[in-house]
Amino acid sequence: MNHRYPFIVIEGLDGTGKTTLRKGLFRLWEGLYGVTPLCVLTTNFLASDQAAAIVTGKYQPNAGNRDAYLSAIVADKRATLDRLVLPQRAARPVIADRWLLSELAFFAVKHGMRASETYGALAAQLTVAPDITLVLDLETDASMSRAQARQGDAVRADWDVRDVQSRVRETYEAVVSKPDEFPLLGDVVRLDARRPRSEMLLAAWDVLRERHLVPSLAAPAEGGEIHG
Repeated sequence: MNHRYPFIVIEGLDGTGKTTLRKGLFRLWEGLYGVTPLCVLTTNFLASDQAAAIVTGKYQPNAGNRDAYLSAIVADKRATLDRLVLPQRAARPVIADRWLLSELAFFAVKHGMRASETYGALAAQLTVAPDITLVLDLETDASMSRAQARQGDAVRADWDVRDVQSRVRETYEAVVSKPDEFPLLGDVVRLDARRPRSEMLLAAWDVLRERHLVPSLAAPAEGGEIHG
């Protein structure tokens, strides 16, 4: 285990179980080590002067606001790293629900930008990579079925459709297959999201343990308790 806690990113199509996995990792850190992780989102609106550009670019994307939206995303991620991620890693893990991979997919699908082009704009301003990016992999039809079964209004008519989600998954595949070209994703590990939630959590935790991103639990003394 390093002297700092890990920065963990969870990526995947809608419905693949990102939120469930994040909550599971949160509870494991609390239950095993008494440490409460900090959870962040792909966009945290910490660059307040960029909020309008973020909202417009996400929900009304067009050629006229593409560059402003990309600049706003970069500014927000820089602020998130500087104000949340980096200061907290000495005290607790940071878990992000989406980070860079989702941005590469969004610009590929909505603006026809090559993933390498979007990545170049991000990499010019961001210098810190997650320790690991967990990509929850699930076929498009299965992920859409799960997403549409959720309560609330999380499903977007312009985004959660088969054609769009298939292209998002294709972008994920293209990027994940060439990790050396996208070092700011950190160590990229693909997880089969077809498994039950408990198995997915165990698989993710095993990945973190194998990479020494969680502390070892000391063996209990005779008649004693386990201490982290």
